[in-house]
Amino acid sequence: MIRYDFTGKVALVTGSSRGIGAGILTAFARAGATSVLHFWDDPEGTNRTDAEVLAAQLRGLPSSPTIHVFAADVRDATQIETLMKQVKDNCGGLDILVNNAGIIRDRTLKKMTLDDWHAVIQTNLDGVFHCCKFGTEILRDGGRIVNISSTSGLVGVHGQTNYAAAKAGVIGLTRVLAKELARRQITVNAIAPGVIQTAMLGSIKPEVMAEYLKAIPLGRLGQPEDIANAALFLASEESGYISGQVLPVTGGWI
Repeated sequence: MIRYDFTGKVALVTGSSRGIGAGILTAFARAGATSVLHFWDDPEGTNRTDAEVLAAQLRGLPSSPTIHVFAADVRDATQIETLMKQVKDNCGGLDILVNNAGIIRDRTLKKMTLDDWHAVIQTNLDGVFHCCKFGTEILRDGGRIVNISSTSGLVGVHGQTNYAAAKAGVIGLTRVLAKELARRQITVNAIAPGVIQTAMLGSIKPEVMAEYLKAIPLGRLGQPEDIANAALFLASEESGYISGQVLPVTGGWI
């Protein structure tokens, strides 16, 4: 196993109170990075509770990593500008930005409401833009941006016109920013996860899940750690000549 060392680096992972984001943040914390745990403060308080539990677990690691916990709504540019100022004030700057925050509202086009469309676009695409827009202001030269896209953004998935459009937009944004930020030696790449075992899968019907499993050559669902390993590589020194790329992590499915 490759042992990455991110000691002295500051990593921000959006939407990292649970699921894939929590897996990525945990990996960076284990690798020694000062880690910024971001969450959306939902009215029920679920995300805040999850964030506090995860932060406590990570602070208890043998390496005793520094964990900062900040709330912000990625849909709101003003809140993200404030978030980046908090990171700057508390951490001195940023080395790694992982844009992971996202939601799904799957419906066929006929049944999809305008709110279903706008909610997904605003979170999954506008949110990435906001974080890149203000994140690059505090991102140090030689830094890394890793955007979490989806296989849906590559091939399209039934019932995901909103999600596929947003994730395809993230891929386009990634490719352009890779060119714009190259002069600062900042690399920008995307990961396109396949079917990953998270709470989001609860909305997928069992018969559909069975079809997914049959279509995955490795014969298993992905785990958050599989995406975290890809994120660590794309954030490492070893990937310094890779930029503007999309890495599918799908068990051979795509």
